[in-house]
Amino acid sequence: MIHVNNLSKSYNGTTVLHINDLEIPKGQSFGLVGNNGAGKTTFFSLLLDLIQPSSGNITNNEVIVNESEAWKPFTSSFIDESFLIGYLTAEEYFYFIGELRGQNKADVDKLLANFEDFFHGEILQQKKYLRDLSKGNQKKAGIVAALIGNPEVIILDEPFANLDPTTQIRLKQIIKELAEEKNITILISSHDLIHVTEVCERIVVLDKGETVKDIKTSEATLQELETYFSR
Repeated sequence: MIHVNNLSKSYNGTTVLHINDLEIPKGQSFGLVGNNGAGKTTFFSLLLDLIQPSSGNITNNEVIVNESEAWKPFTSSFIDESFLIGYLTAEEYFYFIGELRGQNKADVDKLLANFEDFFHGEILQQKKYLRDLSKGNQKKAGIVAALIGNPEVIILDEPFANLDPTTQIRLKQIIKELAEEKNITILISSHDLIHVTEVCERIVVLDKGETVKDIKTSEATLQELETYFSR
């Protein structure tokens, strides 16, 4: 589904990301972990064509990301609050995303009905602009918006941050269902080793822009990661 080929990104002669080869098959829940500055956000930015690679490329379903926009109809993401439109209410934002993805209001409403427990009555029908919601509620809105339009690839950066425990548990259920039942490829970046080992079947560790571990998740994975990051 996603193939990274000799990918690098440099700024002023300093390489911040270099991945020779990486394959992420369709339907895999893929976790990306690393300390600040490891290159996680850079990788996602390249995957979403927000920045240009210094060398190499990423293909998404055989489409070279920085050469064509043909990957956009089947790929969605929520990286941070900058992806939201602050002067819209949640409903207005969801319907706007729906229009972009060929979904009418009925389609969007049907999807939203599945997330009433995720929203906790704090998102819909509140007559609040997105900019006036809490960070956690903004994140909930952004994550659910990324599910509109039946995407095949979903990219989430730090999805568990700012969420209360109940919402974190529900989000983990959502992610597992998407990968296991709907065969959606999900890429997650997170500093929370516990959450990422619970929802991702594979975890790659980035350190100073390079992959240093590529782990198939098992009962021993959390301990392996904790040992690595405590060294």
